[in-house]
Amino acid sequence: MIYSDQSPISFQDPLPEAVDVVIIGGGVIGISTAWFLNLSGVSVLVCDKGRVAGEQSSRNWGWIRQQARDPAELPIVIDSINTWEALAGGLKSNIGFTRQGVLYVAETDAQMAAQEAWLDTAAQHQLDTKMLSGSEVDALIKDKPGQWKGGMFTASDGRAEPFKAVPALATVLRERGALIREACAVRSVETQGGRVSGVITEHGRVATQSVVCAGGAWSTLFMANLGVVLPQLTVRATVARTGPAPDIYQGNASIGEVAIRRRQDGGYTIASSNTNEHFISADSFRYFFKFLPALSASARYIKLRFDEGLVTRLLPTRRWHDDQVSPFEINRVLNPAPSPRAIKLMHEGLARRLPQLAPIPFEEAWAGMIDVTPDVVPVMDEVAAYPGLYVATGFSGHGFGIGPGAGRVMADMVQGKRAIHDLSRFRLTRFSDGSRMQPGPGL
Repeated sequence: MIYSDQSPISFQDPLPEAVDVVIIGGGVIGISTAWFLNLSGVSVLVCDKGRVAGEQSSRNWGWIRQQARDPAELPIVIDSINTWEALAGGLKSNIGFTRQGVLYVAETDAQMAAQEAWLDTAAQHQLDTKMLSGSEVDALIKDKPGQWKGGMFTASDGRAEPFKAVPALATVLRERGALIREACAVRSVETQGGRVSGVITEHGRVATQSVVCAGGAWSTLFMANLGVVLPQLTVRATVARTGPAPDIYQGNASIGEVAIRRRQDGGYTIASSNTNEHFISADSFRYFFKFLPALSASARYIKLRFDEGLVTRLLPTRRWHDDQVSPFEINRVLNPAPSPRAIKLMHEGLARRLPQLAPIPFEEAWAGMIDVTPDVVPVMDEVAAYPGLYVATGFSGHGFGIGPGAGRVMADMVQGKRAIHDLSRFRLTRFSDGSRMQPGPGL
């Protein structure tokens, strides 16, 4: 189910006078953070301007991947995939979680060498990642053998159905006493005595000691209204699904020009590997130099777009008052049109690499806006200028897989518990303290 402004509202709990924590954003990070706060007995309100999982959390590929993660992310992802597995058995709906592995194929010696370079990281964390020969790849992918030099495979990696998973978590979370309210934009944060004291929503004020901004693509705009600089850009990623298709592979795979995931319904989710589009905006120029290393590393995969509302993007609304309608109330659900170019590349990639899937029609195509930071790893930190305000954003297309692990991190942080992972790479101040922007693995 692809959400829009017209989708039915499923979560409409009353607005309380006060809670311990308000979470802005009902995506996988926000709902996961609420989940672990609730387990600790903390009262929580999740506010979403649109719908729970209405944006990228239901529009992603459905991969739950440890393979080729940034070394700083990897311990959190390992916790996350184990948590996904534990959660899946206790939810009322089948979210399609299974461990069928992630495969990255390689066509050249250079690609093999790049993959092999990550094996040391995998070994440090006792992952089951291994290099495969061409014949071993052919044994996994039962379509058009003989194309590949080899590949990298992590059998313990998993997959799930994004459009089911986060709403299923939210349903159980609400049954356990947490409050969730859709179509309820948070306009601003209120402070008293130098720290957070409440939030102002479009429906009224809620007193609180702590706020977590988990707004994905919208986080930079929300923080800008508070005078907090959060370098983050968005890219459009297009995805499609086929009807029932031959079973050529049960897991997730990046196969040359296309990426595939076997679906619970017997079809495949299809994407064009490393094909994303960035719509030029004021922030493109504002953060250009911070993003330059990442853009240089991925220039052949990023297409810059100047159409579709350029003037509006170059002259954004950055400030509003608590009693004014915010941008979040004007655009409830970010629902971009899928890219015709990306769909064309998917069809071409399937015809070239996976001819058994090429004749299967696409039953649906959609797009989502991915929140990306200059170093392609998230921000998980408290905002120094606003004690009690935390930010969890910029998951750069990795949010679905890392969601429960990141939620546990944020829940511990809000409660003042000692971090069980090294979070220094995810600090907000790295964008202002002169740190070099070093993107993670580019596999």
